[in-house]
Amino acid sequence: MPDSAPAIAASAHPTLAAALIGVAATAFFDAWLLLLNKLLRVPTASFGLIGRWLGHMARGRFAHTAIARAEPVRHELALGWLLHYAVGLGFAAGLLAWQGPAWLQRPSLGPALAFGMATVLMPLCLMQPALGAGFFARKTATPLKNCLRSLANHLVFGLGLYLATLALAPLMR
Repeated sequence: MPDSAPAIAASAHPTLAAALIGVAATAFFDAWLLLLNKLLRVPTASFGLIGRWLGHMARGRFAHTAIARAEPVRHELALGWLLHYAVGLGFAAGLLAWQGPAWLQRPSLGPALAFGMATVLMPLCLMQPALGAGFFARKTATPLKNCLRSLANHLVFGLGLYLATLALAPLMR
């Protein structure tokens, strides 16, 4: 009977499952970005600039010509990391809402990768335009390269969603 108590608790709280999966998948994504940066010298997003964007939103400004030139805000790096993980949790909740509770017990790779691929629309159509890079990074020096890099990164996030759910699946039964 003791083995069934954790499984009952986890399956009764989809919000807890989404939080655990979201944190783990986002950490997997971050490990990927760190690996790209350290081994291949691939530049990655500055979470400080994302925090700056969030800080300016609190003041009523949602779009910038170039976020790097916007006035810094207090604790912008912490704000950026907080937003990054909050979005990861939200995405995990979205995947679970789309796939339903049965997916928690028997996760499959396809839906996680498809959902991860869909999440790339957030930076390409919302964040990059608001930060001054334009829709689909069209105002950057290499828009196609940036879009493909974002797509690859979000596929890795989808893989992280799958692996995190797979790791938690025994608790969901």
